[in-house]
Amino acid sequence: MDEIDQTPDCAPLASLLYDTGSVPGITGLMGAATDCGDFTVSHAPPEDEGWAEVLRDGLTFDLRGLAGGKSQPVPVIDHAVGFNLGQSQGLSALQICPGPHIAGAQRLLPVIRVAAALAVSLAKIGQPRAICWIPAQNAVAPELFSQAVQPWFEGGPFPAIALASLQRSTDGRIATTGLKFLIGQEFSLAGEAGTSPEQLARVAVRLVDWLVAHGPVTQPTHAILAGTGAVFLEARDATTILARCS
Repeated sequence: MDEIDQTPDCAPLASLLYDTGSVPGITGLMGAATDCGDFTVSHAPPEDEGWAEVLRDGLTFDLRGLAGGKSQPVPVIDHAVGFNLGQSQGLSALQICPGPHIAGAQRLLPVIRVAAALAVSLAKIGQPRAICWIPAQNAVAPELFSQAVQPWFEGGPFPAIALASLQRSTDGRIATTGLKFLIGQEFSLAGEAGTSPEQLARVAVRLVDWLVAHGPVTQPTHAILAGTGAVFLEARDATTILARCS
């Protein structure tokens, strides 16, 4: 596992944060798999190795940090929803990592969808404090994470609150973290005169969904967003989109 741990394609996508000493072990994981029924434990090494392979919807993921093995650190958190960042001390992480069979495909939406669904299922084991989507550097209360992703599973919009971070800067702009993982670019969104912070936040959420569907911006374009109007987009450089309401 040490060599796999160092492979970028097998780096964790998500972490569930537990009070140290309350991270579930193999027994709890296998019991949850039986009770839940939407994932199975496909490989369970000795408990002191602290990991297991699980299978969901035909995809395998490695869980690292199970009780009995080496504890895993809390990932970088820059944005929190329903979670107090001051409480991140004294927590341990249960990591959800792409299995070797899907390594290199972790940016594909079908893989992301299954990983997010697995995180929701695993959050029913014990009492995790938060679910972290690592590309977004966030920590979201488990119930809020579930509420955000469930409509997406059913054909709704991409869950920006869970799988991307939206942060407001001092000049009123809203910038993303985590969108680059999906399309190779983040955006910085400015409102036109009179746009309220609440309106701009709604535009930002819809713009995340539009960009996930349409991909990176390579030339100036207008995105027509349902319910919020048009947004003008242009690439400042290879990794940054400048967006403004128009």
